[in-house]
Amino acid sequence: MRRLAAPSDFDAVYEIYMHEEVIPFLGFDPMDKADFKKVFGDLVASKGFYVVEKDGTVLGFYRVTRHEGRASHVAYLGTLAISPKEKGSGFAFAMVSDVISRLKSVGVLRVELMLEADNPRALAFYKKLGFIHEGTMRAAYKRANEEQYVDELFLAKLLVPFDES
Repeated sequence: MRRLAAPSDFDAVYEIYMHEEVIPFLGFDPMDKADFKKVFGDLVASKGFYVVEKDGTVLGFYRVTRHEGRASHVAYLGTLAISPKEKGSGFAFAMVSDVISRLKSVGVLRVELMLEADNPRALAFYKKLGFIHEGTMRAAYKRANEEQYVDELFLAKLLVPFDES
C-alpha cells in the first residue's frame, strides 16, 4: 500500500535510509536521528514523499516532484529506496511500476531520475524498467568518507511514444 509519508513514519524511514546498503546512494551522509529530523521533515513537507507498506510495515519510499510551466508533463523521481530485506523480491520493481502507472494516469509523459555511476545494480534495474541514460554529470557527488567524486547519471523514460524526427 502506497500513501503519503506521515511524521509517524520517521523511525521506519530512518532505518531504511541509514542502512549501510542504502545510505551510499541517497543524498546525505550518515547522521543520527536528531539530525535526520530536518531531512525527514522537509521530505514530508514536500507533499510528494510516499511510503510503501506491506502487511503494515514500511518497506520502501520515494519522492515525486512534478515540474511546472512548460515542463509540467515531466516528473522527477528521487529519494527512492527499499528495505535491503526486500532486495531481489520484486518489491522495488512493483513499487516503481506503480509510480510510473500513477504518473501516466495524471498526464505525466516523462519521468526523470538521477543515480550514482558507481551503482550498477540500480542502473540495470532502471534500464529493465525502460529508462534510458541521457547524460552524465561529472564529479557531481561526493561522500564524506571517500576521497573521490562520483559521476551522476541522468536517466529518463518517456511514457508515451514521441516522434523524434
